[in-house]
Amino acid sequence: MKVVPFLLVLSVVFSCNPASKGEKASAGSTKTKTLPYFNSSDLTPTWEGGTHTIPPFEFLNQNGKTITNETLKGKIYVADFFFATCPGICPKLAKNMGLLQETFKKDTTIQLVSHTVMPWNDSVPVLKEYALKNNVIDTKWNLLTGEQEALYDIARKGYFADEDFLKTGSTDDFIHTENFILVDGKGYIRGLYNGTLDFDIRRLLRHIAILQNTGT
Repeated sequence: MKVVPFLLVLSVVFSCNPASKGEKASAGSTKTKTLPYFNSSDLTPTWEGGTHTIPPFEFLNQNGKTITNETLKGKIYVADFFFATCPGICPKLAKNMGLLQETFKKDTTIQLVSHTVMPWNDSVPVLKEYALKNNVIDTKWNLLTGEQEALYDIARKGYFADEDFLKTGSTDDFIHTENFILVDGKGYIRGLYNGTLDFDIRRLLRHIAILQNTGT
């Protein structure tokens, strides 16, 4: 079996991942960068402007508090999807969300939002226990539960987070995604990242800085 050089593999990963196109120099400048918008489920980045925003939602967090779009208005936030008893990728997702929480602990402009995909199990008390186990700061990181249909709908049509749904169109499949989604203060999707990969987390951190510095 041929061994492909590591750097070649890495370059292919970055070139094939649509989210890796998330940095672009502004016209007339090699220093200022901006991020694209993701306006459709095909995840094609565009720098022409945003047309798709996260639709209105209303869920309960780990403290039983109602969280809506208005709660996050004007905030840059990172969203993901998980379930409390997940033995696979979720611990890694939680670890990296924890890294983001620590990085932006004192920054009130940044929020984290994790939606359960198993709401029939992940009640408010279950999410509270999960929050305590993972050292969640309530003012920084919201763990959300609610009606399954609403959660699955926003995952698929709001955040474009369910790759199986994008391929098959089937609403019967269980959602399990490793995506982290970066949303700006106006509700536009500005980047998608593999939440289990360290180099994608570093890229996410760069992109958050770009939004903070440029507002676009």
